[in-house]
Amino acid sequence: MHHPSQITSNAFRASARERLADYVRRRGGDAENVLALTPDASTREYFRIPWKNSQAVAAVYPEPFDPEIHPFMDVTRLFAEAKLPVPEILDVDPLNGIIVQEDFGDRQLRRVFESASEDERETYLEQAVSLIADVQSATRLAHERHSIASRLAFDEVKLSWELDYFVEHFFKSLRGETLKHGDEAQLRAELNDVAAELSARPRVLCHRDFHTSNLMVDAKGRLRVIDYQDARMGPASYDLVSILLDRRTTMPSLAEVRERRLFFLEERRARGLDPIDPDDFAYEFRLMTVQRCLKAVGTFSFQTAVAGRGETYAHFINPMLEIVVQAAEWLDRFPLLRSTLRERLGGADYSERKNNS
Repeated sequence: MHHPSQITSNAFRASARERLADYVRRRGGDAENVLALTPDASTREYFRIPWKNSQAVAAVYPEPFDPEIHPFMDVTRLFAEAKLPVPEILDVDPLNGIIVQEDFGDRQLRRVFESASEDERETYLEQAVSLIADVQSATRLAHERHSIASRLAFDEVKLSWELDYFVEHFFKSLRGETLKHGDEAQLRAELNDVAAELSARPRVLCHRDFHTSNLMVDAKGRLRVIDYQDARMGPASYDLVSILLDRRTTMPSLAEVRERRLFFLEERRARGLDPIDPDDFAYEFRLMTVQRCLKAVGTFSFQTAVAGRGETYAHFINPMLEIVVQAAEWLDRFPLLRSTLRERLGGADYSERKNNS
């Protein structure tokens, strides 16, 4: 008789695909029909598998897990109870690190946007912003359930870690630069101010990675939410900054961003959530833009320079940095960050746009 840890150890010598193929065979399915899906920036691997008379998506993790305390399982239970449009979990094989979930198809909102009309884009974006308000409406439920998401937060430590990640991978991994000691110390001081201020803001439930690659359009044209296992408490502006600014390749219109902010505040109000002063929210949004977009640049820099996925991520880096400079100009703060990024963007000056905010 084998000890469970020995079984687990043996199973995890096999690759994700091998473990999943074995799982499919055990369920009487055809392992030849296991299709690898596009990898994301995580350690999980995703596959489409035959399921009953249809198909399902299997997430395969690099280690076994306890379903009761697994973040994806926990947050799925929370979001489902809050009636958020998340995939149904169809089966779990925790010893082999497998979660089988409902298949929403291949239509990421990002891809739909590429061929959508202006009216269709507008409709979907409004639906996405409304979903953020729905997520925030589940804040109390998260606390009542003692969900993992309620016990994690964008506190100063987490926000600072993400900004350190940006410094490490943008300057060092991607550009091969070593900043002067005095410049690096001052830059880190400015970034510490960003983290400290944002960590002191009131917190609500956040998806944490709410961008157009993590929203699916299902067969009936409805938006569905995926990749929410890192949900946690943070500023009310966090997910809105993500959906409006993450992975942009062009500078957003100031008028559009302002309109989205006001629409979002209306959606919160319609759900009975605490009112937020629009000017105060605009300030937080810009501060959150600096942090969230630098965090994204850190991820894209790592994926480009270290993970070898530059064809997917490199073209987002400069637009994200331009957005950061613009937000810092609006705030009239972080002078070294602004000058340091401008130098690496070719000295572009966004000050004239500040007057239009």
